[in-house]
Amino acid sequence: MKTISNSDRRLSLAAVRLRKHADFVRAYSAARKRQSPSMSWFLAPQQPAANAPSSSPRVGLTVGKVIGPAHERNRIKRRMREALRRHVDLLPDGCDLILHPRRSVLSVAFPQLEAEIVRILEQARADAARLAKTLASETPAS
Repeated sequence: MKTISNSDRRLSLAAVRLRKHADFVRAYSAARKRQSPSMSWFLAPQQPAANAPSSSPRVGLTVGKVIGPAHERNRIKRRMREALRRHVDLLPDGCDLILHPRRSVLSVAFPQLEAEIVRILEQARADAARLAKTLASETPAS
């Protein structure tokens, strides 16, 4: 039986989902809204927990009723989950990312949607690294 080390293990999308309403509310209040061609997104640093040494990245999807009927909202979520599943390793550590798609996600070709999500994830990683650097410089040395 082959053992798998933590470095060889890929994150699954189910393992990094935001699930609690309070987490969504906290992320919305701590983040700045950013725009891309077919969605809005929010990136917020996670609250450090006393019993968790390192925070794994988390991602959430919100598709409001204003987008359309349930079958269209579900199709949007399925398309976005698949694109995220393919690139879950690009999620920034220690941050919560919320994606809020527009209706245009239904008509965008999947490779174009996937490329846009990759751009968002890369920008989120850069923003998270910049934020971590800023927070590290603000904490007083002991």
